[in-house]
Amino acid sequence: MTHRFDQDYWQRHWQPTAGHGPGSMAGNPPNPYLAREAAGLAPGTALDAGCGAGAEAIWLATRGWQVTAVDIAAEALTRAADRASAAGPTGTPIRWVEADLTGWEPGVRFDLVTTHYAHPAMPHLAFYRRIGGWVAAGGTLLIVGHGHTPHPGGHGQAPHSGGHGQAPHSGGHGQAPHSGGHGHHHPAEATVTLTDIIAGLDVAEWEIRTAEEHHRGIPGPGGRTATLHDVVVRATRRP
Repeated sequence: MTHRFDQDYWQRHWQPTAGHGPGSMAGNPPNPYLAREAAGLAPGTALDAGCGAGAEAIWLATRGWQVTAVDIAAEALTRAADRASAAGPTGTPIRWVEADLTGWEPGVRFDLVTTHYAHPAMPHLAFYRRIGGWVAAGGTLLIVGHGHTPHPGGHGQAPHSGGHGQAPHSGGHGQAPHSGGHGHHHPAEATVTLTDIIAGLDVAEWEIRTAEEHHRGIPGPGGRTATLHDVVVRATRRP
């Protein structure tokens, strides 16, 4: 099954449905890699590309970053803005933008551009190159994606993440859309490899600071623990 990950896909996804849906993701904590990788960075301007329910954007804003948070789904942004409002003042207000990142242009560069499990309507590596172009000299690009594990069915495989992110979304930190059937496999379009990401970052332009793969457990359905295969890359644009 091929996933287009266009605006219609994400608008349908974010519409609440009986018994399941993106509402369960509204309270997810920010991605743990963001806290680790951004801890030593001086706050400046930041772009959250594919912000989903807004956990990462809010985390950054409460730590002094001037955040632009972009998502293709209006419903996702409504949930994110409501969560930010409930969290209280964050210093500089977050700028929420409804836009398709495959065509949108920010018009400025940022000190930090970050994306967490975003699934755009274009190849991932081209998407990373595109958003990397929005990083200012000396700034940081942080990519967190679902790792690709080949299996005979031809898709990347990862356990279903259940209650901690049981539905696909365009940002934040849940699970990638599944390929149907039992819902245990990420489609190839939603996975990446560490080697490919690194190969797409020109060493003349980028200094790689972090290049890692991790398996981490998250709460799954029925009290079980599910495992995510994560790829984490942090790079600094050379002056």
